[in-house]
Amino acid sequence: MLSETKLTLLQQLVQQSTKDEIIWTKGYLAGFLANQNSVPQPIEVPVAVNVKPLIVYGTETGNAKKVATQLLANFKKDKIQAKTTDIFQFDVAKLEKETLVLFIVSTQGEGEFPQNAIGFYEKLKATDTNLNKLNFAVFGLGDSSYPLFCNAGVLLDEVLEQKGAKRLIPLVKADVDYSQTVTNWESDLKAVFSKKATSTSQVTGKQATSSVNQKKNYKGVVSHKVILNDRGSNKQTYHIEITPYEEVFYQPGDAIGFYPKNSEAEILEILSFFDKKTEKETLFDKNIRGLGKKSLESLSEIFGITITEEKADLLDILNNYSKPENVTFEQVVALLHPIAPRLYSISSDVAAHDGLVHITANLNTFSINGATKTGLCSQFLADFPKDAEIEFYIHKNNNFKLPENDTDIILIGPGTGIAPFRSFLAHRDTEGAEGKNWLFFGEQHFALDFYYQTEIQEWLTTGTLTKLDTAFSRDQEQKIYVQDRIREKAKEFNQWLENGASLYICGQKHPMSIDVENAVLEVIAAERNISIDEAQAVLEALESDGKYQKDVY
Repeated sequence: MLSETKLTLLQQLVQQSTKDEIIWTKGYLAGFLANQNSVPQPIEVPVAVNVKPLIVYGTETGNAKKVATQLLANFKKDKIQAKTTDIFQFDVAKLEKETLVLFIVSTQGEGEFPQNAIGFYEKLKATDTNLNKLNFAVFGLGDSSYPLFCNAGVLLDEVLEQKGAKRLIPLVKADVDYSQTVTNWESDLKAVFSKKATSTSQVTGKQATSSVNQKKNYKGVVSHKVILNDRGSNKQTYHIEITPYEEVFYQPGDAIGFYPKNSEAEILEILSFFDKKTEKETLFDKNIRGLGKKSLESLSEIFGITITEEKADLLDILNNYSKPENVTFEQVVALLHPIAPRLYSISSDVAAHDGLVHITANLNTFSINGATKTGLCSQFLADFPKDAEIEFYIHKNNNFKLPENDTDIILIGPGTGIAPFRSFLAHRDTEGAEGKNWLFFGEQHFALDFYYQTEIQEWLTTGTLTKLDTAFSRDQEQKIYVQDRIREKAKEFNQWLENGASLYICGQKHPMSIDVENAVLEVIAAERNISIDEAQAVLEALESDGKYQKDVY
């Protein structure tokens, strides 16, 4: 029980707080209690820091950059002299000369750093630099559905402390819906900057605050499943419809998360190396595909060998390297992480498709050392039987959303990138939205790979779809892609942007999204008679205003 004085103070605090502040406090207290079993030593951080923060971001899909850009803009409004830089362009050696650095870093795959941040982390870990003049704070971005939530942020926070740097405020772990967490972090930073504390800020060394939203798992039945490609296609793309057991709410742009399981055949082959036959269940939910650097390093250690692959399946390692007799099945299993969920863009609209959830999934096929392999989840979905029960959750994507109904939109979605745009168009059709809609779609062959052709043609007929440009790369001798169509329509494309249209790209990151973005930059530069650097600034401004959004993978 609280004393009467403390209870009165608590009641006053609650009455004067907003709903968001109360929710944040609840999370803070939960995190505080969770850390009471091992209370770390407080770190004394001088309040009078040099308030010229450098914001360094490590990003894969652009979220960390968005947070950094938002933070920079807000700092400038408050006359705080800040700068931002991509972690890839930041030399580790410069850290010795810095006094205040704010790191914003996302986590990828098996708890790994974004591609552009790996080199920085490895160099920082290897250096003997003394960073005792540096004050720092780390903001980690991640998805709490994944086993190693915000692990890149955790690792960076730890290594900075090991090198002598002083933690300004505790590490923050932010889930996919991170906007409020960013606001709270910004407020905490400004409180330290403005010396609102007394003489020092007592900051708990290892404590991490987090915004973890427990995602609700749903179940439903795969009620319809069909291959969208015609016979003779090089692709195997599935349209899958799920009928949930209960009402599921989602918005255009959201994704669905699945929990794939390993195939029994692959598991049995692994068990044969250890003379095990009755432990199949142990491996159904363990990640045995595409093991990352850390997992391979751990296997190298217990096998007493040097594994040269940067990424490999467990079965490949067992086939390609000799397993010592003293290495047990249990030792290997202990090194494996749980399978991370996989996300697919939702290709339906709640109202237009009667509450069902549709996805558009391509069977991912690739070759490694001459062997043909398939993606874990895409194979899981390809094999999943019709009328069987499937478990899933809804992944809210607040950074890929439709604008107001009267705003024009340009949608660029080759291949399965069409998925969210089918949702966009179905939603706008149902809503009777007044904004114009321009779709760019591409695949290999018109006759074999034109996904949702009937629906798209109907939207053209009714006026829901204002313009359609297609690029079927293999239907002529010289390959044509969506970026070529953009260049062909340069004048009108630029006019739409100048008139306020929102621009969207969805699909493969490499090389599609990069090639498309380069084409957009060329069009803006040529049509406005400006340099590519100036066109880049235009595109960045659109992105900052939420008028240029990407969902690439």
